Order: sequence, then structure tokens, then C-alpha cells
Amino acid sequence: MLHFSSNKADFLAGINIAMRAVPQKTTMPVLQCIVLIAENGILKLISNNMDLGIETIVNADIREEGSIAIDAKLFSDIVRKLPDNVITIKTDEYFNAEITCERARFKIAGQDTEEFSFLPEYEKGNPLVLSQFTLKEMIRQTVFAISDIETNKLMTGEQFFIHDREFKITALDGHRIAIRKILLEGPFPDTNVVVPGKTLQEISKILMGDMEDKVLLYFLENHILFEFDNTIVLSRLIEGDYYKIDQMLSSDYETKLSISNRELTASIDRGTLLIRENDKKPVIMEIGDEVMAVRITSAMGTMEDEIAIEKEGKDLMIGFNPRLLLDSLKVIEDEQITIYLINSKSPCFIRNEDQSYIYLILPINFN
Repeated sequence: MLHFSSNKADFLAGINIAMRAVPQKTTMPVLQCIVLIAENGILKLISNNMDLGIETIVNADIREEGSIAIDAKLFSDIVRKLPDNVITIKTDEYFNAEITCERARFKIAGQDTEEFSFLPEYEKGNPLVLSQFTLKEMIRQTVFAISDIETNKLMTGEQFFIHDREFKITALDGHRIAIRKILLEGPFPDTNVVVPGKTLQEISKILMGDMEDKVLLYFLENHILFEFDNTIVLSRLIEGDYYKIDQMLSSDYETKLSISNRELTASIDRGTLLIRENDKKPVIMEIGDEVMAVRITSAMGTMEDEIAIEKEGKDLMIGFNPRLLLDSLKVIEDEQITIYLINSKSPCFIRNEDQSYIYLILPINFN
């Protein structure tokens, strides 16, 4: 039997974290539960969808230690609608849970935890230590480029690659590549794994993102473990050899231009007002000596714009999927960006001098 009290704000924060590993559909109904375990004076909330497992600690006044599995959605909805005060939960020997807060009282059925799949045992080893801000930003600036097509598993994940103190995250979906790199403070063993994009999206939502707060990454045999803020996130890795990205990156160019990121983003963003969701109309960029013309034409109308540029090399006309271009532009924080192009059939590269970010985008044909 289990008996404890917890402040609603702390308790709900823990539930929201645990909910991120609760499957929407499963052949094991117990996995649609959050497990509450009080032991050794600590209250843990645990969830597991068999690809991603989460264990988080919540501040609580524990009166009797025990465990129970409770339907996650119902439990979350109940706690969310309770008054903003102390919540008390007490269970009986039949795994019924009584939830009280001020004058509100719920009685709901829980179940035994013996059929629940708990996180596997593991040996941590030495962690890669990053600031939460750094990891959150690296994910944000790359994860948009993963594929959502499950038939190609490798493209649904991101490559975490460490060599010679350089930590690189890469994502690609067949139309573009996104790369972010940082230099680590100290040496770390060579590492090359593929982390599911869904895991990284959930991690990014949970991380507070402060520069002072740390996140520890442990690379296990078939898993990656993230540890931060009294929370453990354990994820399966995607098996297989990732694509040879270096062979896809070129330093050659015929045209190099420097342009205001803000102006280019705003121009393309305006043009997309004329493009319906499934419309494949390109944004056409005509690069001249000091000006780049931006044009979008669709059944709804046309937009034309001009942006001042600094150019080296040849004039060029090239077309891109505007949304793919915008995805990259919106995560680059530099005001002035540099774009490298070869011809109208070859990909463009957006990268800074130290190549801490690289974005490759394939062009599309246009009339």
C-alpha cells in the first residue's frame, strides 16, 4: 500500500514528464499506466513504451511506501483539474487509489506493477557532460531535418558522432542535411550512434535549457541514457550504419553570397502565403551582382521581392522548396549568412566560417 502527499505543481510537473513515454496504442495495457513507487524515502514516477523509458523523482511527503500502476491519461487529467494545493494519494491492498485535494476526492482503480516493464539495469560508465542549453539548441537546430517515413529507420534518427573532441549531430531526410558541431572541453571516446528523433524531440521539451544546468549522456550498448534534473530518460538506439555524410558535403562553389538572414526569411515567409499546404511551388532566387530577386508564383498569385547581397562568382537562377529553406533559416541565429552554390541542379550549402553549422538543401526544377 502507498500513502503520500505532494504539492500539485511539483506532482503535475513530474506527471507531464512521465507522460512523454506513455504509448498511445499498445498490446500491453499496463504500459498505458504511470507507475508510482515510493521507496527509500523517494517517490518515483515511471513510464515506458519499450523504445523510450522515463523515471523522474517528485518531491513528496511519504507516509507509507509501496507501488501502484494508474492509467496515465485519466490520472493526468484528474491531477490537472484538482485545486492548486497539496494532493494526497492513498492506495489499498486491492490497488484502488484515493486521490484527495482540499474537498475534492477521487477513487479510481489501479493495478499491480508486476506486469509493468521497468527500465533495464545498466552500467553507466563515463558520461558526456553538456549544458542543457547546448544540447537543447543542437537538437532544435537539426531535428526538423529528420524523416517521418518509418520505412527508413536511419533517417528517422540523428547521428551523434564524437571524434577528437568534436561532437557533431546530423539529421537528413533525403532532401536536406542539417549538421551542428561543438568542441568539447575535454577528450571523450570516439562515439557513433543513431538516436531516434522522437526521443530527441521529447528530451528537448523536458530540458529546462539553462546554461548552468547540466545533462549527462551515457552511451550504452543498445541504448542512450540522459540524466538531468532528477530525471532519467533511457532510449533504444537505431541499429545500422549511418550515411557517409562527408561524401555528400562539398567545399566547391561557383557562386557565394552574403545576405541578411532576417530579410531572406521574411521575404520567403511572405511568399508562402500564396502556397497551399500540399502545393509544390518553388521559390525562385535569381542572383545578380548586388541584388537577389525572390519570386514565388502559384494559382493564387505572384510575389516578387529584391534583397541586397554581396556576391562572389557567377550569376545564377535556382529554385527551392520554400518550406525546406525556411526550416534552416529560422534556426540560424546569425544575422548575416553565407550561401554557397555550384549550379541550378546542385545543392546549396549554408554554413558559417568555422562550420559549427552546415545546412545542405537540394534544389527543385522549375519552368
